[in-house]
Amino acid sequence: MEYLKKHPAFSGTDAEGLFQTLLDTAVDGVLVIDEKGLVLVCNSGCERLFGYARSEVLGRNVNLLMPEPYHSDHDGYLARYRKTGEKHIIGIGREVSGRRKDGSTFPISLSVGEGHLGRERIFVGIVSDVTDRARREGEIQVLQKELLHATRLTSAGQLSAALAHELNQPLTAILNYASALAEMIDWNKAPNGKLTKEIIEKIGVQTERAAEIIRRIRGFVEKREPKRGLEDLNKIVEDSIGLGLAGMTDIKLSLKLARDLPAIMIDKVQIQQVMINLLRNAAESMQFSETRKLTVTTARDGKDHVCMIIADTGAGIPESIRKRLFEPFVTTKDNGLGIGLSVCRTIIEAHQGRLWAESREGEGTVFRFRLPLISKMQSHE
Repeated sequence: MEYLKKHPAFSGTDAEGLFQTLLDTAVDGVLVIDEKGLVLVCNSGCERLFGYARSEVLGRNVNLLMPEPYHSDHDGYLARYRKTGEKHIIGIGREVSGRRKDGSTFPISLSVGEGHLGRERIFVGIVSDVTDRARREGEIQVLQKELLHATRLTSAGQLSAALAHELNQPLTAILNYASALAEMIDWNKAPNGKLTKEIIEKIGVQTERAAEIIRRIRGFVEKREPKRGLEDLNKIVEDSIGLGLAGMTDIKLSLKLARDLPAIMIDKVQIQQVMINLLRNAAESMQFSETRKLTVTTARDGKDHVCMIIADTGAGIPESIRKRLFEPFVTTKDNGLGIGLSVCRTIIEAHQGRLWAESREGEGTVFRFRLPLISKMQSHE
Protein backbone atom coordinates (compact mmCIF):
# COMPACT_ATOMS: atom_id res chain seq x y z
CA MET A 1 0.00 0.00 0.00
CA GLU A 2 2.90 2.36 0.78
CA TYR A 3 4.30 1.77 -2.69
CA LEU A 4 0.94 2.55 -4.26
CA LYS A 5 0.72 5.86 -2.44
CA LYS A 6 4.00 6.91 -4.09
CA HIS A 7 2.82 5.91 -7.56
CA PRO A 8 1.83 8.89 -9.82
CA ALA A 9 -1.50 7.29 -10.71
CA PHE A 10 -2.52 6.90 -7.08
CA SER A 11 -3.15 9.17 -4.16
CA GLY A 12 -4.45 8.39 -0.71
CA THR A 13 -7.84 9.86 -1.61
CA ASP A 14 -8.22 7.30 -4.44
CA ALA A 15 -8.45 4.27 -2.17
CA GLU A 16 -12.18 3.91 -2.74
CA GLY A 17 -11.72 4.15 -6.51
CA LEU A 18 -8.99 1.52 -6.44
CA PHE A 19 -11.18 -0.78 -4.38
CA GLN A 20 -14.06 -0.39 -6.84
CA THR A 21 -11.75 -0.99 -9.81
CA LEU A 22 -10.48 -4.21 -8.24
CA LEU A 23 -14.05 -5.39 -7.68
CA ASP A 24 -15.27 -4.52 -11.16
CA THR A 25 -12.31 -6.07 -12.99
CA ALA A 26 -12.39 -9.33 -11.04
CA VAL A 27 -13.46 -12.26 -13.21
CA ASP A 28 -15.06 -14.05 -10.26
CA GLY A 29 -17.97 -12.84 -8.20
CA VAL A 30 -17.09 -11.01 -4.98
CA LEU A 31 -19.57 -10.64 -2.10
CA VAL A 32 -19.13 -9.03 1.30
CA ILE A 33 -21.76 -9.68 4.00
CA ASP A 34 -22.14 -8.67 7.62
CA GLU A 35 -22.73 -10.94 10.62
CA LYS A 36 -26.45 -11.07 9.88
CA GLY A 37 -25.92 -12.15 6.29
CA LEU A 38 -26.84 -8.81 4.69
CA VAL A 39 -24.93 -7.99 1.48
CA LEU A 40 -22.60 -4.99 1.82
CA VAL A 41 -20.68 -5.36 -1.44
CA CYS A 42 -21.60 -7.04 -4.73
CA ASN A 43 -19.37 -6.69 -7.78
CA SER A 44 -20.16 -6.88 -11.49
CA GLY A 45 -18.93 -10.49 -11.55
CA CYS A 46 -21.86 -11.39 -9.29
CA GLU A 47 -24.22 -9.53 -11.59
CA ARG A 48 -23.05 -11.69 -14.50
CA LEU A 49 -23.24 -14.92 -12.50
CA PHE A 50 -26.58 -14.47 -10.78
CA GLY A 51 -28.46 -12.14 -13.16
CA TYR A 52 -29.35 -9.59 -10.48
CA ALA A 53 -28.50 -5.90 -10.72
CA ARG A 54 -26.28 -4.73 -7.89
CA SER A 55 -29.05 -2.58 -6.49
CA GLU A 56 -31.31 -5.65 -6.19
CA VAL A 57 -28.80 -7.45 -3.95
CA LEU A 58 -27.24 -4.78 -1.73
CA GLY A 59 -28.81 -4.68 1.73
CA ARG A 60 -30.65 -7.96 1.25
CA ASN A 61 -29.92 -11.35 2.82
CA VAL A 62 -27.32 -13.25 0.86
CA ASN A 63 -29.56 -16.34 0.92
CA LEU A 64 -31.33 -14.63 -1.99
CA LEU A 65 -28.58 -16.21 -4.13
CA MET A 66 -29.01 -19.69 -2.70
CA PRO A 67 -31.36 -22.56 -3.56
CA GLU A 68 -32.82 -24.86 -0.93
CA PRO A 69 -31.71 -26.16 1.51
CA TYR A 70 -29.00 -23.47 1.76
CA HIS A 71 -31.59 -20.67 1.48
CA SER A 72 -33.40 -21.71 4.65
CA ASP A 73 -30.37 -22.93 6.59
CA HIS A 74 -27.90 -20.08 6.00
CA ASP A 75 -29.08 -17.80 8.81
CA GLY A 76 -28.75 -20.76 11.18
CA TYR A 77 -25.16 -21.33 9.99
CA LEU A 78 -24.25 -17.73 10.80
CA ALA A 79 -25.98 -17.83 14.20
CA ARG A 80 -24.21 -21.07 15.11
CA TYR A 81 -20.85 -19.62 14.09
CA ARG A 82 -21.39 -16.46 16.13
CA LYS A 83 -22.23 -18.63 19.13
CA THR A 84 -19.61 -21.39 18.85
CA GLY A 85 -16.90 -19.99 16.57
CA GLU A 86 -16.80 -23.40 14.88
CA LYS A 87 -15.81 -23.07 11.20
CA HIS A 88 -17.33 -25.24 8.49
CA ILE A 89 -16.51 -23.36 5.29
CA ILE A 90 -14.60 -20.23 6.36
CA GLY A 91 -11.03 -20.46 5.17
CA ILE A 92 -11.69 -23.79 3.46
CA GLY A 93 -13.98 -23.38 0.46
CA ARG A 94 -16.23 -25.94 -1.18
CA GLU A 95 -18.54 -26.56 -4.11
CA VAL A 96 -22.20 -25.67 -3.58
CA SER A 97 -25.11 -24.49 -5.72
CA GLY A 98 -26.06 -20.94 -6.62
CA ARG A 99 -29.50 -19.61 -7.61
CA ARG A 100 -29.95 -17.15 -10.46
CA LYS A 101 -32.63 -14.48 -10.65
CA ASP A 102 -34.64 -16.65 -13.06
CA GLY A 103 -34.73 -19.45 -10.46
CA SER A 104 -32.26 -21.74 -12.23
CA THR A 105 -29.42 -23.26 -10.23
CA PHE A 106 -25.79 -23.86 -11.18
CA PRO A 107 -22.69 -25.31 -9.48
CA ILE A 108 -20.30 -22.81 -7.92
CA SER A 109 -16.99 -22.91 -6.11
CA LEU A 110 -17.28 -20.77 -2.97
CA SER A 111 -14.40 -19.68 -0.76
CA VAL A 112 -15.12 -17.54 2.32
CA GLY A 113 -12.76 -15.43 4.38
CA GLU A 114 -13.39 -13.53 7.62
CA GLY A 115 -12.27 -10.00 8.46
CA HIS A 116 -13.19 -6.86 10.34
CA LEU A 117 -14.33 -3.46 9.15
CA GLY A 118 -13.89 -1.20 12.12
CA ARG A 119 -15.53 -3.09 14.98
CA GLU A 120 -17.84 -5.04 12.71
CA ARG A 121 -17.10 -8.56 11.59
CA ILE A 122 -17.53 -9.18 7.85
CA PHE A 123 -17.29 -12.18 5.56
CA VAL A 124 -15.85 -12.03 2.04
CA GLY A 125 -16.98 -14.64 -0.47
CA ILE A 126 -15.33 -15.40 -3.82
CA VAL A 127 -17.70 -17.17 -6.24
CA SER A 128 -16.72 -19.05 -9.43
CA ASP A 129 -19.03 -20.76 -11.91
CA VAL A 130 -17.87 -24.38 -12.30
CA THR A 131 -20.63 -25.49 -14.68
CA ASP A 132 -18.19 -26.48 -17.44
CA ARG A 133 -15.97 -28.39 -15.05
CA ALA A 134 -18.95 -30.19 -13.52
CA ARG A 135 -20.19 -31.06 -17.02
CA ARG A 136 -16.78 -32.43 -18.02
CA GLU A 137 -16.56 -34.46 -14.82
CA GLY A 138 -20.05 -35.78 -15.46
CA GLU A 139 -19.08 -36.79 -19.01
CA ILE A 140 -15.99 -38.55 -17.67
CA GLN A 141 -18.11 -40.45 -15.14
CA VAL A 142 -20.52 -41.53 -17.90
CA LEU A 143 -17.60 -42.64 -20.08
CA GLN A 144 -16.08 -44.53 -17.18
CA LYS A 145 -19.36 -46.37 -16.59
CA GLU A 146 -19.76 -47.15 -20.31
CA LEU A 147 -16.20 -48.42 -20.60
CA LEU A 148 -16.55 -50.46 -17.43
CA HIS A 149 -19.73 -51.97 -18.82
CA ALA A 150 -18.01 -52.69 -22.15
CA THR A 151 -15.08 -54.23 -20.31
CA ARG A 152 -17.38 -56.48 -18.31
CA LEU A 153 -19.24 -57.58 -21.43
CA THR A 154 -16.05 -58.27 -23.36
CA SER A 155 -14.47 -60.01 -20.39
CA ALA A 156 -17.58 -62.14 -20.00
CA GLY A 157 -17.39 -63.08 -23.66
CA GLN A 158 -13.70 -63.87 -23.43
CA LEU A 159 -14.28 -65.84 -20.23
CA SER A 160 -17.05 -67.79 -21.96
CA ALA A 161 -14.79 -68.55 -24.91
CA ALA A 162 -11.97 -69.64 -22.62
CA LEU A 163 -14.28 -71.86 -20.57
CA ALA A 164 -15.73 -73.31 -23.75
CA HIS A 165 -12.27 -74.20 -24.96
CA GLU A 166 -11.27 -75.74 -21.62
CA LEU A 167 -14.52 -77.69 -21.16
CA ASN A 168 -14.73 -79.03 -24.69
CA GLN A 169 -11.93 -81.56 -24.17
CA PRO A 170 -13.26 -83.20 -20.97
CA LEU A 171 -16.76 -83.34 -22.45
CA THR A 172 -15.40 -85.08 -25.55
CA ALA A 173 -13.50 -87.51 -23.32
CA ILE A 174 -16.65 -88.33 -21.29
CA LEU A 175 -18.58 -89.00 -24.50
CA ASN A 176 -15.80 -91.26 -25.81
CA TYR A 177 -15.57 -93.18 -22.52
CA ALA A 178 -19.34 -93.68 -22.45
CA SER A 179 -19.26 -95.00 -26.04
CA ALA A 180 -16.35 -97.31 -25.29
CA LEU A 181 -18.07 -98.61 -22.15
CA ALA A 182 -21.23 -99.30 -24.13
CA GLU A 183 -19.27 -101.35 -26.67
CA MET A 184 -17.43 -103.34 -23.99
CA ILE A 185 -20.45 -104.51 -22.01
CA ASP A 186 -22.30 -107.70 -22.92
CA TRP A 187 -25.82 -106.49 -22.18
CA ASN A 188 -27.22 -110.04 -22.06
CA LYS A 189 -24.86 -111.04 -19.22
CA ALA A 190 -24.64 -107.77 -17.29
CA PRO A 191 -26.86 -107.47 -14.20
CA ASN A 192 -29.70 -105.09 -14.92
CA GLY A 193 -28.27 -104.85 -18.44
CA LYS A 194 -31.19 -102.99 -19.94
CA LEU A 195 -31.17 -100.33 -17.18
CA THR A 196 -27.39 -99.93 -17.35
CA LYS A 197 -27.58 -99.46 -21.11
CA GLU A 198 -30.24 -96.75 -20.72
CA ILE A 199 -28.10 -94.90 -18.14
CA ILE A 200 -25.01 -94.95 -20.38
CA GLU A 201 -27.07 -93.73 -23.32
CA LYS A 202 -28.41 -90.87 -21.20
CA ILE A 203 -24.84 -89.95 -20.20
CA GLY A 204 -23.97 -89.75 -23.89
CA VAL A 205 -27.04 -87.66 -24.74
CA GLN A 206 -26.46 -85.13 -21.94
CA THR A 207 -22.75 -84.90 -22.73
CA GLU A 208 -23.53 -84.18 -26.38
CA ARG A 209 -26.08 -81.59 -25.28
CA ALA A 210 -23.46 -79.83 -23.12
CA ALA A 211 -20.98 -79.91 -26.01
CA GLU A 212 -23.56 -78.30 -28.31
CA ILE A 213 -24.13 -75.49 -25.78
CA ILE A 214 -20.36 -74.91 -25.65
CA ARG A 215 -20.18 -74.77 -29.46
CA ARG A 216 -22.97 -72.17 -29.52
CA ILE A 217 -21.17 -70.00 -26.94
CA ARG A 218 -17.94 -70.12 -28.93
CA GLY A 219 -19.78 -69.28 -32.14
CA PHE A 220 -21.53 -66.32 -30.53
CA VAL A 221 -18.27 -64.88 -29.18
CA GLU A 222 -16.28 -65.41 -32.37
CA LYS A 223 -18.90 -63.85 -34.69
CA ARG A 224 -19.03 -60.48 -32.93
CA GLU A 225 -17.70 -57.67 -35.12
CA PRO A 226 -16.56 -54.31 -33.70
CA LYS A 227 -18.41 -51.11 -34.67
CA ARG A 228 -15.76 -49.19 -36.54
CA GLY A 229 -15.39 -45.60 -37.69
CA LEU A 230 -12.58 -43.24 -38.63
CA GLU A 231 -11.03 -42.05 -35.37
CA ASP A 232 -8.14 -39.88 -34.18
CA LEU A 233 -5.80 -42.17 -32.23
CA ASN A 234 -4.18 -39.28 -30.36
CA LYS A 235 -7.58 -38.06 -29.14
CA ILE A 236 -8.42 -41.58 -27.96
CA VAL A 237 -5.11 -41.68 -26.08
CA GLU A 238 -5.79 -38.35 -24.34
CA ASP A 239 -9.33 -39.38 -23.36
CA SER A 240 -8.12 -42.77 -22.13
CA ILE A 241 -5.43 -41.18 -19.97
CA GLY A 242 -8.05 -38.92 -18.39
CA LEU A 243 -10.17 -41.96 -17.59
CA GLY A 244 -7.52 -44.57 -16.82
CA LEU A 245 -5.26 -42.42 -14.63
CA ALA A 246 -7.94 -40.35 -12.89
CA GLY A 247 -6.77 -39.47 -9.37
CA MET A 248 -3.25 -40.89 -9.86
CA THR A 249 -1.36 -37.65 -9.28
CA ASP A 250 1.86 -39.31 -8.15
CA ILE A 251 2.66 -40.70 -11.61
CA LYS A 252 4.95 -38.64 -13.84
CA LEU A 253 3.37 -38.80 -17.29
CA SER A 254 5.29 -38.17 -20.51
CA LEU A 255 3.21 -37.86 -23.69
CA LYS A 256 4.89 -38.18 -27.07
CA LEU A 257 2.10 -37.99 -29.63
CA ALA A 258 3.02 -37.94 -33.31
CA ARG A 259 1.73 -34.93 -35.22
CA ASP A 260 -0.46 -35.32 -38.30
CA LEU A 261 -1.22 -38.94 -37.47
CA PRO A 262 -3.86 -40.13 -39.98
CA ALA A 263 -7.29 -41.26 -38.82
CA ILE A 264 -7.73 -45.02 -38.59
CA MET A 265 -10.76 -47.28 -38.91
CA ILE A 266 -11.33 -48.66 -35.40
CA ASP A 267 -13.92 -49.28 -32.71
CA LYS A 268 -13.29 -46.29 -30.45
CA VAL A 269 -14.73 -47.83 -27.29
CA GLN A 270 -12.78 -51.07 -27.73
CA ILE A 271 -9.45 -49.30 -28.32
CA GLN A 272 -10.14 -47.09 -25.29
CA GLN A 273 -10.79 -50.28 -23.35
CA VAL A 274 -7.38 -51.64 -24.40
CA MET A 275 -5.67 -48.35 -23.52
CA ILE A 276 -7.30 -48.08 -20.09
CA ASN A 277 -6.46 -51.69 -19.28
CA LEU A 278 -2.80 -51.19 -20.22
CA LEU A 279 -2.59 -47.86 -18.37
CA ARG A 280 -4.06 -49.30 -15.17
CA ASN A 281 -1.78 -52.34 -15.37
CA ALA A 282 1.19 -50.00 -15.74
CA ALA A 283 0.07 -47.88 -12.78
CA GLU A 284 -0.42 -50.96 -10.59
CA SER A 285 3.00 -52.35 -11.55
CA MET A 286 4.62 -49.12 -10.29
CA GLN A 287 2.82 -49.18 -6.96
CA PHE A 288 6.00 -49.88 -4.98
CA SER A 289 8.52 -48.29 -7.38
CA GLU A 290 10.67 -45.37 -6.25
CA THR A 291 10.34 -43.81 -9.70
CA ARG A 292 6.82 -43.83 -11.11
CA LYS A 293 7.16 -42.68 -14.71
CA LEU A 294 4.80 -43.57 -17.52
CA THR A 295 5.63 -42.78 -21.14
CA VAL A 296 2.90 -42.96 -23.79
CA THR A 297 3.91 -42.66 -27.44
CA THR A 298 2.10 -42.71 -30.77
CA ALA A 299 3.93 -42.98 -34.09
CA ARG A 300 3.74 -44.09 -37.69
CA ASP A 301 4.98 -47.64 -38.17
CA GLY A 302 6.01 -47.83 -41.80
CA LYS A 303 3.61 -46.69 -44.51
CA ASP A 304 0.62 -48.82 -43.58
CA HIS A 305 0.45 -48.87 -39.77
CA VAL A 306 0.37 -46.71 -36.65
CA CYS A 307 1.66 -47.89 -33.28
CA MET A 308 1.07 -47.18 -29.61
CA ILE A 309 3.74 -47.64 -26.94
CA ILE A 310 3.15 -47.61 -23.17
CA ALA A 311 6.33 -47.86 -21.09
CA ASP A 312 6.43 -47.98 -17.29
CA THR A 313 9.10 -48.13 -14.61
CA GLY A 314 7.36 -50.84 -12.62
CA ALA A 315 8.30 -54.23 -11.29
CA GLY A 316 8.35 -55.94 -14.67
CA ILE A 317 6.83 -59.29 -15.59
CA PRO A 318 8.24 -62.50 -14.07
CA GLU A 319 9.96 -64.67 -16.67
CA SER A 320 7.85 -67.65 -15.60
CA ILE A 321 4.68 -66.15 -17.08
CA ARG A 322 6.09 -63.80 -19.74
CA LYS A 323 5.51 -66.21 -22.63
CA ARG A 324 1.95 -66.98 -21.47
CA LEU A 325 1.04 -63.40 -20.55
CA PHE A 326 -1.83 -63.07 -23.05
CA GLU A 327 -3.37 -66.46 -22.32
CA PRO A 328 -6.66 -66.57 -20.35
CA PHE A 329 -6.32 -67.09 -16.58
CA VAL A 330 -2.63 -66.07 -16.50
CA THR A 331 -2.03 -63.15 -14.14
CA THR A 332 0.53 -61.55 -11.82
CA LYS A 333 -2.21 -60.12 -9.55
CA ASP A 334 -3.28 -61.84 -6.36
CA ASN A 335 -6.97 -61.22 -7.06
CA GLY A 336 -6.87 -61.10 -10.85
CA LEU A 337 -8.71 -63.41 -13.23
CA GLY A 338 -6.10 -63.10 -15.96
CA ILE A 339 -8.69 -62.06 -18.54
CA GLY A 340 -7.80 -58.39 -19.20
CA LEU A 341 -4.74 -58.84 -21.42
CA SER A 342 -6.35 -61.74 -23.22
CA VAL A 343 -9.30 -59.46 -24.03
CA CYS A 344 -6.90 -56.71 -25.19
CA ARG A 345 -5.11 -59.03 -27.60
CA THR A 346 -8.44 -60.31 -28.95
CA ILE A 347 -9.58 -56.73 -29.62
CA ILE A 348 -6.34 -55.72 -31.35
CA GLU A 349 -6.26 -58.87 -33.47
CA ALA A 350 -9.91 -58.29 -34.46
CA HIS A 351 -8.64 -54.96 -35.89
CA GLN A 352 -5.97 -56.89 -37.88
CA GLY A 353 -3.37 -55.54 -35.48
CA ARG A 354 -0.82 -56.98 -33.08
CA LEU A 355 -0.22 -56.54 -29.35
CA TRP A 356 2.93 -57.62 -27.53
CA ALA A 357 5.04 -56.85 -24.46
CA GLU A 358 8.73 -56.48 -23.68
CA SER A 359 9.79 -56.71 -20.05
CA ARG A 360 12.60 -57.44 -17.65
CA GLU A 361 11.81 -58.22 -14.06
CA GLY A 362 12.61 -55.19 -11.92
CA GLU A 363 13.17 -52.93 -14.95
CA GLY A 364 9.66 -52.11 -16.11
CA THR A 365 7.49 -53.17 -19.03
CA VAL A 366 6.78 -51.85 -22.51
CA PHE A 367 3.47 -52.75 -24.17
CA ARG A 368 3.10 -52.09 -27.89
CA PHE A 369 0.28 -52.47 -30.31
CA ARG A 370 0.14 -51.63 -34.00
CA LEU A 371 -2.94 -51.08 -36.14
CA PRO A 372 -3.33 -50.87 -39.91
CA LEU A 373 -4.26 -47.58 -41.52
CA ILE A 374 -6.64 -49.45 -43.81
CA SER A 375 -8.17 -52.68 -42.56
CA LYS A 376 -8.48 -55.76 -44.75
CA MET A 377 -12.25 -55.38 -44.65
CA GLN A 378 -11.96 -51.82 -46.08
CA SER A 379 -9.55 -52.91 -48.80
CA HIS A 380 -12.11 -55.43 -50.09
CA GLU A 381 -14.99 -52.96 -50.16
